[in-house]
Amino acid sequence: MSPIRMARLESASRAALAFQEAFNRHDIVAMTQLMHNDCVFETFAPAPDGSICTGRAAIAAYWQDFFRRSPQARLTAEEVFGFGDRCLMRWRCDWLDGDGTARHLRGIDVIRMRDDLIGEVLSYVKG
Repeated sequence: MSPIRMARLESASRAALAFQEAFNRHDIVAMTQLMHNDCVFETFAPAPDGSICTGRAAIAAYWQDFFRRSPQARLTAEEVFGFGDRCLMRWRCDWLDGDGTARHLRGIDVIRMRDDLIGEVLSYVKG
């Protein structure tokens, strides 16, 4: 397989890892630059169906609020695999709650690429 074709097949996994790095810097500009203008982000909360943010501005607002509430949040990619325009990232998010107690969630994001950018993220958590 040619390097160009292999790069296309791995684009979703690379985008997921770049997103994780930007998340850990709390760099919302970098996070949204990885996304298509009309990206759809389906959050995991509130249970059971989450909520939907559409477009870079709405997604940026979601992350601004998230980091305001969880300024120590860090995302660890436990496993990333994909093929073509799809990718799954199994992750763990760690933060401190309001009284300083360490908390975490484990989950998975189902990512679909569009025009070499993240076009859709469906986020699910355990528990």
